[in-house]
Amino acid sequence: MDRRQFLGSSTLAALSLPFAGAGFATAAPRNRQLLPMPLNRGDTVGLVSPSSATDDTLSLQLAQEAMEALGLKVKTGAHYAGRRGYLAGTDVERAGDINQMFADKSVNAVICLRGGWGAARLLPLLDYEAMRRNPKVLLGYSDITALHCAIQAKVGLVTFHGTMGSGSWNAFNVDQFQRLFFDRELMHYQNKLEKGDELVPRRNRTATITGGKARGELVGGNLTVLAALAGSPYLPDFSGKILFLEDVSEAPYRIDRMMSTLKLMGALDKISGFIFGECTDCEPGDGYGSLTLEQILDDYIKPLKIPAYRGAMIGHLREQFIVPVGGMMEMDADAGSFRMLAPVFQG
Repeated sequence: MDRRQFLGSSTLAALSLPFAGAGFATAAPRNRQLLPMPLNRGDTVGLVSPSSATDDTLSLQLAQEAMEALGLKVKTGAHYAGRRGYLAGTDVERAGDINQMFADKSVNAVICLRGGWGAARLLPLLDYEAMRRNPKVLLGYSDITALHCAIQAKVGLVTFHGTMGSGSWNAFNVDQFQRLFFDRELMHYQNKLEKGDELVPRRNRTATITGGKARGELVGGNLTVLAALAGSPYLPDFSGKILFLEDVSEAPYRIDRMMSTLKLMGALDKISGFIFGECTDCEPGDGYGSLTLEQILDDYIKPLKIPAYRGAMIGHLREQFIVPVGGMMEMDADAGSFRMLAPVFQG
């Protein structure tokens, strides 16, 4: 079952959740950025499963081994290997693991095992005040977009969109991790181009939608998850932000519908820049006809007349950028790149 099916089968259940987090602080002042504590080799990371369950225990083992190979110690959530249907345990259990990791002074970062579906169900259950008191790295992507958005809206804490515990820790992703977290480099994100035996490079190419440069804090993530939060208190303010999006296994008409949601809710009219990563397996299918992804982005983004490009190495890719959600960035739509303008860690 893929993420789209999870969304379809779980919406009613998510709406029925009790607002158990009502006792926690509900909002941080808008645009007030909170930086996490730095992460160093030898520190302890907490592995949690906020979304779907893992059906292969080897994935759990590989995630721990990858963290240890990076020079980190590992603590796993109490329900890290749990299962309730397609979820990695009950909502209370999964949210409790995240809350515990943020409250635990011995844990320096929280790494999500995988995506799928289920993180949005946890948003009323999270202890945002504990996150504010103990700001630390949170890493994940895809369904983890729900956590990125909610933490931005409620706390203002910079989090990180990128490779998860059970993902591929190839040389590119390891290099991203080490440069960003250990070396604390002001990262410049530009696609890696490889010609191979082609006359000109074909893979990882970017395409300009509208040229120019823009500055702003980075917000966004998975388009499906982001659009599903419309109308909730768990979306950040989009004013003056650079919006980045990605998705997987979505038909063009669904991308069109979700982009329409962002337009109708006013989000697109507020942003200063736009970066679209990869939409893996999003090609038009058989049938009467279809718009292309390029046409859909042109329809919604070109009229904004803001710097915009597509094709960034963000999304469901073997090699992907690790980017700071909430970090101050400058993008260059003509060059197909963006860079950090300020540190994203305390100290």
